[in-house]
Amino acid sequence: MTTDERNPIISFKDADIVNGEATVIYGLDMDVYPGDFVYIVGKVGTGKTSIIRTIIAENPLLKGSGTACGFTLEGIKEKEIPFLRRKMGVVFQDFQLLMDRSVEDNLSFVLKATGWKNEEEISRRISYVLEAVGMGRKAHKMPHQLSGGEQQRIAIARSLLNDPQVIIADEPTGNLDNETADGIMKLLTGINKEKGTAIVMVTHNRQIFEKYPGRVMVCKDETCTEQEKDDDIDLELTI
Repeated sequence: MTTDERNPIISFKDADIVNGEATVIYGLDMDVYPGDFVYIVGKVGTGKTSIIRTIIAENPLLKGSGTACGFTLEGIKEKEIPFLRRKMGVVFQDFQLLMDRSVEDNLSFVLKATGWKNEEEISRRISYVLEAVGMGRKAHKMPHQLSGGEQQRIAIARSLLNDPQVIIADEPTGNLDNETADGIMKLLTGINKEKGTAIVMVTHNRQIFEKYPGRVMVCKDETCTEQEKDDDIDLELTI
């Protein structure tokens, strides 16, 4: 099957991306297909995270068109947004775990919030995703008992709970040392290859997207365009 014959999971056409009142990217064209690994790269303040926020309907799409997981982003109704987010997994730089409850309870909370009711099925799904990220023995730990890398693995497990079409990852290695970041990238690329889950990842770390190749969208000068293979990317390196 060629790319042209597949439907994109995420698509923007001539879309203006806003951050508050300001337009940060003009005329975004972007398609993300099943199985893609897409980086959104650029210096701080170039609109990378604003694209992510638009995909998850946190920022409005006021000009142009956009779709994500079958939902139309322009004019999306408030009541539709939870259903959109159930179809995608989201991983943040700062983990965003609930610190007052165990790993298992963090994951159970998400499942129950998204409509799961059968306790046995909930327990089975939690075990599955924890095993998938190498955290099978950590279910009863509190987040503060885990290292940063372990917390991010739990966050990735959380993103897998509802078997998403796409994982949206906003600087998922930003708070981690190089070795730990490498482990997280191996985990994400493994999920992408083995499950066919599309990944859209924001980063400004050149070492990451050079070591783990994917499609690269470059944000600069109020635009975001796909990098041609031989183009050099003008980024401030993050070590």
